[in-house]
Amino acid sequence: MREKSLVAYKNKPAVITEIGEKIGIALSKEKLNVRKRDIEVLHPGPCSFADICLLEGDIRGAWELMEGEQTSFVELAELIYGEYSPASAWSLFNILLDGLYFYGNVTSIQIRTSEDVVSMEKKRANRQNVCAERDEFISRLKERKLLLKDAQFLQDVEALAYGQTKKSRTLRDISVIETPENAHRLLLNVGAWDFFVNPHPTRFGCQLTSSQETVPPIPDEKRVDMTDLSAFAIDNAWSTDPDDAVSFDENCLFVHVSDPAVSILPNSAADREARTRGATLYLPETTSRMLCEDSLSVFALGLSERSPALTFKMTLNRDFSLANMEIFPSWVKVIRLTYESADKLVELEGLFKFAENNLRRRIEAGAVNINLPEVHITVKERNVNIEPVKTFTSSNMVRECMIFTGEATAQWAIKQRLPFPFVTQEVGDLPREPLPGMAGSYQMRRCMRPRSISTRPGSHFGLGLSAYTQVTSPLRRYVDLLAHEQIRAFLKGEEIIQEDDLFARLATGDVSATATVRAERASCDHWTAVYLADKKNSLWDGLMMEKRGNKSVVMIPRLGMETQVLLRRDREPNEQVTLKLSSVRLPESEAVFTEEV
Repeated sequence: MREKSLVAYKNKPAVITEIGEKIGIALSKEKLNVRKRDIEVLHPGPCSFADICLLEGDIRGAWELMEGEQTSFVELAELIYGEYSPASAWSLFNILLDGLYFYGNVTSIQIRTSEDVVSMEKKRANRQNVCAERDEFISRLKERKLLLKDAQFLQDVEALAYGQTKKSRTLRDISVIETPENAHRLLLNVGAWDFFVNPHPTRFGCQLTSSQETVPPIPDEKRVDMTDLSAFAIDNAWSTDPDDAVSFDENCLFVHVSDPAVSILPNSAADREARTRGATLYLPETTSRMLCEDSLSVFALGLSERSPALTFKMTLNRDFSLANMEIFPSWVKVIRLTYESADKLVELEGLFKFAENNLRRRIEAGAVNINLPEVHITVKERNVNIEPVKTFTSSNMVRECMIFTGEATAQWAIKQRLPFPFVTQEVGDLPREPLPGMAGSYQMRRCMRPRSISTRPGSHFGLGLSAYTQVTSPLRRYVDLLAHEQIRAFLKGEEIIQEDDLFARLATGDVSATATVRAERASCDHWTAVYLADKKNSLWDGLMMEKRGNKSVVMIPRLGMETQVLLRRDREPNEQVTLKLSSVRLPESEAVFTEEV
């Protein structure tokens, strides 16, 4: 190595200008000081950039002459170009970079065999064909005239639309910003997807099929026979997995809960699968269950003549406060009712009275009662239907029974000093004078803080309770299933789950459950947009909620949705506004409304 030697630096030609602790080199447009190991000497020089060029030579002839042999850099340069010069050295270096006939470096070069060359030529031809096909695809894509065979080139776009990757070569090739929404839009525009593809559950990492982990049969164990006591599983007409039922006998409230934990042991395969899912995923188009489908016929209440349950017996004082709490396995005979039919059942009057009193007690303790419109969305045979959810006395009654059970169980766990999954919520920043009506409920909801899951008990601000847990939905919520596992271990005198382990399982399950909730909400927004897609210029009744910047938040009760609209004048909270649907942007799950004059 000496000054004016020809070297390769990052596969570019350079000339050595100085030799010291570092090597000074000159490239075509700059000078650098580099380490010795960063360069490869091609020719000792003297060399200048005027000497560096690519020469023509009999490359294939040299390969055929020396096939399968080994040679030196200098010898091969002389064979191909008839001389070893800066120009021939640079030309040979580029041949080595190409690698078809020869490979190696300036110290030793290997000549490829004919089999290797033929194989590489085929691969290169195939790559060239693929590149040509892709170029043709990009041209068709820009013209929106795709062929069936072009589906292979859209796989990266679909992966981005589903949130499985953050990059898409296809979007880059057509100069479109790589976002899931843009990928979704492109797939719609070219006809690869239609409106009935919902990418949101996959974006949140949710599985679209129910668990395949088989739940073991129910083991033999002593159960209290409560089949003589009327038990009612009350739910919406579309419910298919009833997991709680209520009974009332004199001064006792019984809440019977499905009992899958009798068969699902802590950290078993079914438990781990449920933990990974966090909760059952309820979508307008399908349901992906936390437990396997076959478990419903065994554990869902009221689907067979008698059902195994974990019964929470709460003895009440005259003022309906809790006097005593018992938990035990049972057999129950459950009658399934819709909310509408339950409202007419005289036999439930005692439960209605209890629920009314319990709600009053919680509100006096500071509970926040939020009433906002809800809708039920279904997708069947490529039709989207949105129906408002009616409010029934029995739905409020069931809710109060479940809340009371959660409160009583939390107090029971604290009394037993049992590590347990508690649900807490910090105090929100409430307004001094809440607004009335629906605007007030909207205002209060915005003030609420997220609930937390912890192994340490604490107050639940929104419910107005000093302690709370959830135990009434073990078929569809992992936190409830985990609570049942802990209760059963304690009742049987078996080893309980220790607090650190319990918290780790809670944390995993809660992360998954949060993703499930977000997927459900995003899916409902998607299907609402699909529902509105063919209803441009339709009119909708709305209610003013609040002013936000230069726009107003308006609630559309018929759709159970809120939207931001630029109104012509300021409106009072709860004032009616008529909106016109202007457009729908499906990739963003967004409907744009304007005020109707």
